[in-house]
Amino acid sequence: MRLEVKELRKNFGEKEVLHGISFSVESGRALGLLGRNGAGKTTTIRILMDVFRANSGSITMDGKAFVPGNYQIGYLPEERGLYPKKRVDEQIIYLAGLRGINYREAKKNMKHWLKRMGVEEYETRKLETLSKGNQQKVQLAQTLVCNPDIIILDEPFSGLDPVNSQILKEVVQEQIDGGKLVIFSSHQMSYVEEFCQDIVIINHGDIVLSGELSEIKRQYGKNRLFLSAADMEPEQLAAQVRESLGELVTVHQVQKRGLVLQLTPQHTKRDVLSALPGLPVDVETFGNYEPSLTDIFVERAGDEA
Repeated sequence: MRLEVKELRKNFGEKEVLHGISFSVESGRALGLLGRNGAGKTTTIRILMDVFRANSGSITMDGKAFVPGNYQIGYLPEERGLYPKKRVDEQIIYLAGLRGINYREAKKNMKHWLKRMGVEEYETRKLETLSKGNQQKVQLAQTLVCNPDIIILDEPFSGLDPVNSQILKEVVQEQIDGGKLVIFSSHQMSYVEEFCQDIVIINHGDIVLSGELSEIKRQYGKNRLFLSAADMEPEQLAAQVRESLGELVTVHQVQKRGLVLQLTPQHTKRDVLSALPGLPVDVETFGNYEPSLTDIFVERAGDEA
């Protein structure tokens, strides 16, 4: 399956919140839908879910108009939607029924996913009696109870400790490997890097960056180097670099760990390496710069900050 969004626009009153965004995602791949709060991620997801209608643009599945009712969609919203005073089993089966799953299959799937998440002992408990982490695992169980074709996860790791996060990571990866179409939205960039082959960054209703994550990282690291010193703070090191290596590099960014350097035209990493012995510092790290998704996100969606 290939889901494609083309030139999607959405207005609330006179304010346009999506300005013609386009992206695609395929089965067996996870798309990271990223953006700051208010960027337009949730609006986009709600249009995909047919909660909102776009003012213009189109959504297609394999080239045909996308009708959400023709597919099983598992949606884990950031604002959790289960009932705290209801039993876990009753509401998961009820929600599965709303998606067209018969009682017998819903009960079987519910038991499977609660066991897979390690919370089967809470099946007959009211949700409010569970810890936040176990509530989150129940939420994911209800997301998957319908065996969805499309899975949309909005901040799925919120409130989980490292052990529970590992269980969730395994489950999400199983869904991707199983050929599901997965859209993953999170501010925890390490998880996005782990699961997502492709990313889309939305800022103020516009897509400011999209594509295959590995290629984006390669392009962002091109002609950039990383340098750190054992005996000097990054700001002091930056001053030394500007004084001693100013013809070869510019200081692109001062980070907590060291400096991101940009090669000047016609100069190479070898030129900088040859000049390093003349730098009056104890060089700790020198090499190609490998940007994190956090670095890329801040650069493209950080605005003036």
